[in-house]
Amino acid sequence: MVGSVDGTRGSSHSNGPVSCSNGAEERLDELRRLLGKSEGDLLKIVGVGAGAWGSVFAALLQDAYGQFRDKVQIRIWRRPGRPVDRSTAEHLFEVINSREDVLRRLIRRCAYLKYVEARLGDRTLYADEILRDGFCLNMIDTPICPLKVVTNLQEAVWDADIVVNGLPSTETREVFGEISRYWKERIGAPIIISLAKGIEAALDPVPRIITPTQMINHATGVPIENILYVGGPNIASEIYNKEYANARICGAEKWRKPLAKFLRQPHFIVWDNSDLVTHEVMGGLKNVYAIGAGMIAALTNESATSKSVYFAHCTSEMIFITHLLAEDPEKLAGPLLADTYVTLLKGRNAWYGQMLAKGEISLDMGDSIKGKGTIQGVSAVHAFYELLSQPSLSVLDPEEQKHVAPVELCPIMKTLHKILIKRELRTNAILQALRDETMNDPRDRIELAQSHAFYRPSLLGHDH
Repeated sequence: MVGSVDGTRGSSHSNGPVSCSNGAEERLDELRRLLGKSEGDLLKIVGVGAGAWGSVFAALLQDAYGQFRDKVQIRIWRRPGRPVDRSTAEHLFEVINSREDVLRRLIRRCAYLKYVEARLGDRTLYADEILRDGFCLNMIDTPICPLKVVTNLQEAVWDADIVVNGLPSTETREVFGEISRYWKERIGAPIIISLAKGIEAALDPVPRIITPTQMINHATGVPIENILYVGGPNIASEIYNKEYANARICGAEKWRKPLAKFLRQPHFIVWDNSDLVTHEVMGGLKNVYAIGAGMIAALTNESATSKSVYFAHCTSEMIFITHLLAEDPEKLAGPLLADTYVTLLKGRNAWYGQMLAKGEISLDMGDSIKGKGTIQGVSAVHAFYELLSQPSLSVLDPEEQKHVAPVELCPIMKTLHKILIKRELRTNAILQALRDETMNDPRDRIELAQSHAFYRPSLLGHDH
């Protein structure tokens, strides 16, 4: 969204004012040099997956660099054929007419009439079609810049220099398995930036977490030093509307520092960090507890007191879990809390918990919800519960003075698993768990984690 760069070349598709010079062309040239691009050889960037964050990420790059057409090509892939239903088309028409800049843009592109017809029910729109005009199906209320959309996966990725994974974690393995077939003839490996927040559990030969970057590495054979993760306390629509935001790009130093510089924009500050997998796992963990936060908000009529009690307990469980996963868990405290806070405030996982508790959606609808996309916290609940219930990871319960699986010390995680996965309990069970008189002070769990050597390097594949 942050515009241009060079006063002589304005972006024709910015939703906001174009700044005269923010060094974008210099940053682009610097990255091109690092990638060995010669004059006239396009730097090819493609987003794979067009959910809210994947679409916004591509749109940020398009707004910042898209005007340098002789140097960079920015495209996004999404599956074809997903129809936009009538009610969404009607809402989209309202959004278009409420924004004069968007209305004018569509009229100039001779694209307005099809939205009129769709509103009347005389035409079916498709998700890839509206994305070309600057509308993401999971984020209808926030128009973005028009994007170059490719619906053929092979065409999108076969010669891409940078691939941005905007897929849910549950689809990453399958799609990158297909992509690997198109890369068999490649000489050099591309750079892959993953935005996915979610995990899988593997139990053999030892219990461990598998993250999207690891899935990509296994599926494609692209070296792990070429795969990075971007995460942070971000709501996609707010980033595109220029609310101040920051994120971290994690991975090998060779690429994370130049890419942090390339991605940084006046309202989107990108820091860098070497700890790829742990940050990625934390991005999945906070989605688990965000679902519960939404339930608590709905069940208590947005009681600030009840929500704060839940926050204390859920963060103590998260701190406990980070001590199992990380050798230096304190380093994760700030990023994890920030990401948790924003997700509890306004994320789709918290929304999902609220809607379940209000009875406006049901578990039978699955974890892919119209207008929201995939609720990644559901699969994360299953994965974390599976891992943390393994007897081989047992820890000493100071109350009972016996060894128990780690999940036994995480009552909220256990309750969410019984509600969402086993479906043994109703949503109000999360409130009962908080009100349980036997519930320990959350500080006790934190002290327990800090006073014992809980770190299990095998959980993230860091065997010593």
